[in-house]
Amino acid sequence: MAASGKARALVTGGAGFIGSHVVDAYIQAGLDVAIVDSLATGSRANVNPAARLYEVDIRDGEALDRVFATERPDVVSHQAAQASVRGSMEDPPRDAAINVLGSINVLEAARKHGARKVIYAATGGAAVGEPKYLPVDEDHPVAPLSPYGASKHAVEHYVALYNETFGLDTTVLRYTNIYGPRQDPRGEAGVIAIFAGLMLTGGQPIVNGTGEQERDYVYVGDVARANLLALDRGSSRMFNIGTGVSTSVNGLFDMLAELTGYGEPRQHGPALSGEVFRIFVTNDRARDELGWQPTVELHEGLRLTVESIRAKLAAQGGA
Repeated sequence: MAASGKARALVTGGAGFIGSHVVDAYIQAGLDVAIVDSLATGSRANVNPAARLYEVDIRDGEALDRVFATERPDVVSHQAAQASVRGSMEDPPRDAAINVLGSINVLEAARKHGARKVIYAATGGAAVGEPKYLPVDEDHPVAPLSPYGASKHAVEHYVALYNETFGLDTTVLRYTNIYGPRQDPRGEAGVIAIFAGLMLTGGQPIVNGTGEQERDYVYVGDVARANLLALDRGSSRMFNIGTGVSTSVNGLFDMLAELTGYGEPRQHGPALSGEVFRIFVTNDRARDELGWQPTVELHEGLRLTVESIRAKLAAQGGA
């Protein structure tokens, strides 16, 4: 425990899109929070001023160990990752170095320095591959179509090992497609942020393939709440974190066009390799054991996301 009596939390990737929302949720709940982030894709602008930031890459085991020795976290929420499917296809060794070796460094530091729990941000669709049945539950076979899916799933085995062999309490949260404020519209991951950013700046979003691909889109605030609930629940368990509803890319395009006032027709490009065509998940286990359910409906979440991107562009003089 911190000197203040608050429980200590350490969030890897806490300056990033998802991690920064987890940090905010933890601070609002009264935790004492430290962040580990290399700032390769994260941003200082996302960092809650009540949190302490260590600019450390999780691949640097010695530097990470020093952070854990200083902070002595009670709980670790491990959000840091190489999160681009395309990036993983272009450079599988880098993807594995960050997602596998970096995660082992996090688990080892947590074990060594007495953390009571690690929450691991896993992936649902990219690990499962093309579903054999829908909706996908936690028992669905795993058959990744990309190095990203393989690396993220591999860590689930290490998480289970640290739980069984070293007695480290763990919870795995398998995310579906997350969207919301702070997602970078200039990045490779996150079709919603990319489309909205282009629509608001007069660009032309390109729909990969037919656009009939379907995904389960979950709002980032709901994901942060799952990480909060998992602090004291879900011991030694894995949970799907998704809405159970699928939406096509074409459907997303149309909703975003309405919200942004974009009037151009859809344009299509070639389909991308390594991507699942259609997936959505069950969330019954998360509801029953974590007490978690999504609360933000897609259209409302898209509105909040568009408002956030529009405000950011206005502040930069771009809209």
